[in-house]
Amino acid sequence: MKTLGELIKIGKGEDLALLAPGRKALSYDGLRTQVANTVQRLAELGVGRNDTVAIVLPNGPEMASAFISIGAAATTAPLNPTYGAEEFTFYLSDLKPKLLVVADNGADNTDSPVVACAEEQGINIARLSFQDTDPAGKFELSGDVSSDASTEVEYAQADDIGLVLHTSGTTSRPKLVPLTQQNIIASAGNISESLSLTSQDRCLNIMPLFHIHGLIAAVLASIHAGASVCCTPGFNALKFFQWLEDVNPSWYTGVPTMHQGILSRASRNQEIIEKVKLRFLRSSSASLPPQVMKQLEDAFAAPVIEAYGMTEAAHQMACNPLAEGTQKPGSVGLAAGPEISIMDKEGNHLKPEEIGEVVIKGENVTAGYINNEEANATAFTDGWFRTGDQGRLDNEGYLTLTGRLKEIINRGGEKISPREVDEILLDHESVAQVVTFAMPHDKLGEDVAAAVVIEEGSTIDEAGLRKYAAQRLADFKVPRKIIFLEEIPKGATGKLQRIGLAKKLGLV
Repeated sequence: MKTLGELIKIGKGEDLALLAPGRKALSYDGLRTQVANTVQRLAELGVGRNDTVAIVLPNGPEMASAFISIGAAATTAPLNPTYGAEEFTFYLSDLKPKLLVVADNGADNTDSPVVACAEEQGINIARLSFQDTDPAGKFELSGDVSSDASTEVEYAQADDIGLVLHTSGTTSRPKLVPLTQQNIIASAGNISESLSLTSQDRCLNIMPLFHIHGLIAAVLASIHAGASVCCTPGFNALKFFQWLEDVNPSWYTGVPTMHQGILSRASRNQEIIEKVKLRFLRSSSASLPPQVMKQLEDAFAAPVIEAYGMTEAAHQMACNPLAEGTQKPGSVGLAAGPEISIMDKEGNHLKPEEIGEVVIKGENVTAGYINNEEANATAFTDGWFRTGDQGRLDNEGYLTLTGRLKEIINRGGEKISPREVDEILLDHESVAQVVTFAMPHDKLGEDVAAAVVIEEGSTIDEAGLRKYAAQRLADFKVPRKIIFLEEIPKGATGKLQRIGLAKKLGLV
């Protein structure tokens, strides 16, 4: 099994595949019918193998179903629906899609800026519509029949590109990552296996579905197991526990800031937690502080499985084992799919406990960026993909990340891992969230700064928190500037972003 077309054959006919709060569920038979209808419709719209289809839809079961259905025949390119006109202009011009799929807004007909951008670039547009009474994920596509419409329906093959995503670039131009059908199916299988998913499992998806984490870990890993996934409109800490009660999932996956938002309301929802009894919780896409892991495990009486993923690996690379007591707080676990090694700048593989760059290779790893020879030349060494993450493997094979190489703070030649400072500050009873980052310094080049959210009802000032840090950190690692915020700025997927934070907070 190496394609989306083959993947949907796994689930049993009347077993549930896609759900949504307050909606009827879509069975696997229903999903297979939806895929067949969509592939036929794409042919009428002149779209087939390796043609790119940009998808701009809100979170929900139709987005999940569209990704699977379009991906069974063509190349999907999901985009964040909250982008502005300038961003859509860039992404569409970079992707050069043959078709854009947007939501049909009916009588309202208020379009996203993406429609105007697509019209300017001469991109054909199809509108996705559904009825609230339809099973979750059932939809129709309306659009003009193409002049090169085909009567032959052809499904994608293993080496065809199934998904293209841009890297979440910081200051440089985002790179375009192509993932083959085989890449994404392999990754879905790796996740399903590492979590021991069965057809009895149900995932509550709170991740955005324009992001690799939600698409692969929540949706495709569930389908790979013949299981079900409930697609919410997106993360909402106020609604999470109601969804938990209504959907009765066996697990959910999220980023650390989502888990922290859930934790803030866990104590007042213990009755629901005890009633639902999650089998496990999964965390990925950013480092989960050990303190937060323990709080989650205490609150839910279930293991928290931290995993390590990135777009270029079709998400998962490493994962903590599921068996009780085998998780290592602070570690992203054991290799869970691709091979993992630690490499120095010269390309030498390092010994256990030696710190260097995390490198990977395997069938879920991209073969290289699109139209970017310069990036490809630096991204691969002897067939190993350089992740840009710094870390070490211990003698048991557990991987611990020490930071992004680009995020390491260089204070006059002293190298500081922001994550190390985060974890020290989080140990203070008054600190709820923290993100450590580099701020400019006229003599040292960079110095250490931290943005902090304090626990409700707590009081701590900058001098007191710096004094606390100084008791456990070398002097050069103690933040020279601490900014207290009600909320730390986050990216579109809920991840804390260190790079560019100094400028965002007015320290530049």
